[in-house]
Amino acid sequence: MQSPNPPAAAVYHDTVVRQFALMSVVWGVVGMLVGVVIASQLAWPDLTHGIAWLSYGRLRPLHTNAVIFAFGGCALIATSYHVVQRTCRVPLFAPRLATVTFWGWQAVIVAAAISLPLGYTSSKEYAELEWPIDILIAVVWVSYAIVFFGTIGRRKVRHIYVANWFYGAFIIAVALLHIVNSAAVPAGWMKSYSAYAGVQDAMVQWWYGHNAVGFFLTAGFLGMMYYYIPKQAGRPVYSYRLSIVHFWALIFTYMWAGPHHLHYTALPDWTQSIGMVFSLILLAPSWGGMINGIMTLSGAWHKLRTDPILRFLIVAVSFYGMATFEGPLMSIKTVNALSHYTDWTIGHVHAGALGWVGLITMGSLYYLIPRLYGRTEMHSVKAIDLHFWMSTIGIVLYIAAMWIAGVMQGLMWRAINDDGTLTYTFVESVKATYPYYVVRLLGGLLYLGGMLVMAWNVWMTVISGRSVNVPVPQIATAHA
Repeated sequence: MQSPNPPAAAVYHDTVVRQFALMSVVWGVVGMLVGVVIASQLAWPDLTHGIAWLSYGRLRPLHTNAVIFAFGGCALIATSYHVVQRTCRVPLFAPRLATVTFWGWQAVIVAAAISLPLGYTSSKEYAELEWPIDILIAVVWVSYAIVFFGTIGRRKVRHIYVANWFYGAFIIAVALLHIVNSAAVPAGWMKSYSAYAGVQDAMVQWWYGHNAVGFFLTAGFLGMMYYYIPKQAGRPVYSYRLSIVHFWALIFTYMWAGPHHLHYTALPDWTQSIGMVFSLILLAPSWGGMINGIMTLSGAWHKLRTDPILRFLIVAVSFYGMATFEGPLMSIKTVNALSHYTDWTIGHVHAGALGWVGLITMGSLYYLIPRLYGRTEMHSVKAIDLHFWMSTIGIVLYIAAMWIAGVMQGLMWRAINDDGTLTYTFVESVKATYPYYVVRLLGGLLYLGGMLVMAWNVWMTVISGRSVNVPVPQIATAHA
């Protein structure tokens, strides 16, 4: 006999996904606005009239933290919570704890936005936040791991989709990197000293720094690539076997590449060489992943003409391929002798950050947000198209200016006269770089403008839609 009150169908827990997705857009605008301000300061150093908390040295770490951990971090958590539910066919494990991850992560971001302009910093690249905030990050990250892996543990399908492999590796590696590199001796409420000293501190820092790029800015966003490109293209992943090879080769190789940041320093030469060799090896899995992403469009190339979301996703993967070719190239010691400490490095970083991370995030959010609000597409497809071209042109202006400026700086710094004296003073190289700083600023303004277009489009989509509860599809058996 059928029960008069059958149990309600399970639904996906998407409230926290909506929260993280919307805050990713908000923090993206904030982080890129700060980037434009500091780019302006390089062109016009007196822009902020000597106000200490608006100085370049304080705003620059605020910019990197806002773009990487606020914009990128919120997008990673939003998409991982979305993907893990759909691919495991279960609601989130411990949804209240998932809510804790949202508010805890926003608390970390606000604490960074307050402390960094005030001058509280550990002076470690991508790890500037002081010890109380570091502890909060660790607590939030553990709660995030519990929710994510708890969801995988109660999955209703046998298979763990490859996107979850990349998200899982990102979560585990970032926890390890953060805890080891942030080990410090407190010397006050917002002051500490690193647990490491000298060249060991530098080695640990760049083991962390490069793997923050490798796992926070690469592995996590590859999780987006492996889910949202097939979904938007309506095609299966080009080669599932290649995706598994890509995963294992990438996570093994990336961990060894950090010393290439320390060429021509006090680090032992053999360690520098290991970093160079593994950076060159890294080219193979990186390009394997790029090929897998792009070739997923096989049979659907025509969609690029009419689908701006797909253009965001595929051009992002193209920038991933370019940045992961340029990185190994710059790790070669003879090339690094020219590029080290120049704006070529800045161009390389932003080719990856703006081109790969930014575009794959924007494309994924454009796919995700309307579906979270009961719509099939964003409020304005034309605005997505406008955003794509503003971002792409902005990236090209930015990185081209920095490439030219960087090679010019390297050549000027190493030029010598017949008597062995330097041909150019450092000030002369700064003066020669000025026009390229202005071009970079124009590129940054275009990129920020595109982000503002996205914010408007998201706002209009949200107010014209409604939050929806998506039922979890029922499957016949636990091993379907």
